[in-house]
Amino acid sequence: MLEPTACDRPRPRPRPERSCYCDRCDLLVGLEGFHVIDVSQDAGTVRVVVETPGQQTGCRACGVIAHSHGRREVRLVDVPCFGRPVELVWRKRTWRCGEERCSTKSFTEQHPDLAGPRALLTVRACWWAIAQLRGEHASIAGLARQLGTTWRTVWRSIQPLLESMAADEGRFADVSSLGVDEHIWHHVSTRPVDQGGRGPKELTGMVDLSRDQHGRVRARLLDLVPGRSGKAYADWLTARGEEFRNGVKVAALDPFHGYKTAIADQLEDAVAVLDAFHVVKLGTAAVDECRRRVQQETTGHRGRKGDPLYGIQKLLRAGAEKLTDKQWTRLEKAIAAREEHLQVWIAWSCAQQLRTAYRNRDPAAGRKIAEKILASFPTCPVPEIARLGRTLTRWSEAFLAYFDTDRSNNGGTEAINGLIELHRRVARGFRNYDNYRLRMLLIGGGLDTLIPT
Repeated sequence: MLEPTACDRPRPRPRPERSCYCDRCDLLVGLEGFHVIDVSQDAGTVRVVVETPGQQTGCRACGVIAHSHGRREVRLVDVPCFGRPVELVWRKRTWRCGEERCSTKSFTEQHPDLAGPRALLTVRACWWAIAQLRGEHASIAGLARQLGTTWRTVWRSIQPLLESMAADEGRFADVSSLGVDEHIWHHVSTRPVDQGGRGPKELTGMVDLSRDQHGRVRARLLDLVPGRSGKAYADWLTARGEEFRNGVKVAALDPFHGYKTAIADQLEDAVAVLDAFHVVKLGTAAVDECRRRVQQETTGHRGRKGDPLYGIQKLLRAGAEKLTDKQWTRLEKAIAAREEHLQVWIAWSCAQQLRTAYRNRDPAAGRKIAEKILASFPTCPVPEIARLGRTLTRWSEAFLAYFDTDRSNNGGTEAINGLIELHRRVARGFRNYDNYRLRMLLIGGGLDTLIPT
C-alpha cells in the first residue's frame, strides 16, 4: 500500500478567532451585546453557547482596570426554538482587581437584561411564559414541557415578576366604574391556612368596568380577597385610599346586601347599579317557582311527561321575541288547558315586562316601564311576582340607576369570572391562594398595564 503524501494527509481545522463571530447566528438568537460561538443538539434540546466580546473593564469598587480571570459557564433555560427546548450557555467573563488595597478581589460580569443573579430562566423566557399564560391560556405544566424544565422552576422564575406588578398601586389609577362579585375557588374543607387548609371557599373579586374613549367597557380584574361579605369588600376599599374611592362614580353589584352596605359606607359619591342580568334572572326564577307551585296544586305531583305545564317549562324561560309560531301555539294551548294555569301566564308576562324595560333602546322609555313595574308588581295576585316586586322595591334606587348611568352593569365582572373558571379547569384546581390570586390577576387583565411589550 502506498504511503500517503503530505497533501493527502488530513489537516487539522484551524481554530477560528473569537473575533470571527457569525452575524446570522447572532441575529437568529437575538441577544443584543452577545455573540454565538457554538450551537449543538443533545437529546432533543438545542444548546447555544454565547459570550460578550472582550473589552477593558474597571473594578466596581475602586475603578482600577481589572485583569481577565477566565470564564465560567452559566446554564439558563431560554425560549423554545423551532419546537425544541433551548439551553443557553453563557460564558461569563470574570475579572481580578489589580489594586492590592481594594477589598474586591474578583468579580463577574452582570447583564440584568439577560438573566439576574442565580436565575434559572432568561428574562425573555420569563416574559414569554407570562405572555403564554395571559394570551394563550396555557398551564404552567405545559410551559415546563415546552421549556424542557420543571413546574417549580417555571413558577419560581415568574412569580417575583407577578408579585412586583401586583404590588404596584399604579394599576388602580383612573377607575371610575367598579364591579364586584364572588366565586368559589375550591370545594374542600374550610380549615384555616395555618391548620393545613385552604381558607374560605369563596373569594370576592373587584373588577374595573371603566369605559375607554370609544365608550367600550374593557373589564380588568383588580383584586381577589378571601370571603364573601360586606366587610371583605369594605376593607379592600379602605386599603385603596381616599383618592381611589373618590374616583369611583358607578358601582355595579349583584343583589347582595353585604356589598350594598360596603358601597354605601365607603363609596358615598358613587351610584350603586343593580345588575340587569340578575334582575332578569330573578324574574325567570319567579316564573319557574309559579309553574312548579301550580303544577303541584293541580296534579298533586311534580311535572311528568304529558303534563301541559311540564311541556312548556323551557318556553317559559325564553324571551317572547324569540318564540316561533309553533311555540306560541304550544304555549297558548298549555295555558288554556286549565283555569289555574292563568297564574303562570301572568307571571310569564310580568317577567317579559322586565325584559322589555332593559331591551328598550331609549333609556328614558325603559325607565318608565321600570317605574310601572315597581308600582304594580308588589300588588300582583300571583305570590311569586308580588315577592319579586317587594325585592325590587327594596332595591329601587339601584334598579332604576341602570337607566341613568348609560346602562352600567356587572357584565364585565361575569366575563372575568368566566376566565377564572376556565383557568381553574386548565390548572386542574389550585391549592395555594397566593398563587391563585397572581394567576387570576394576570389572566384577568389586572397586570396588563405593567407588562412590557
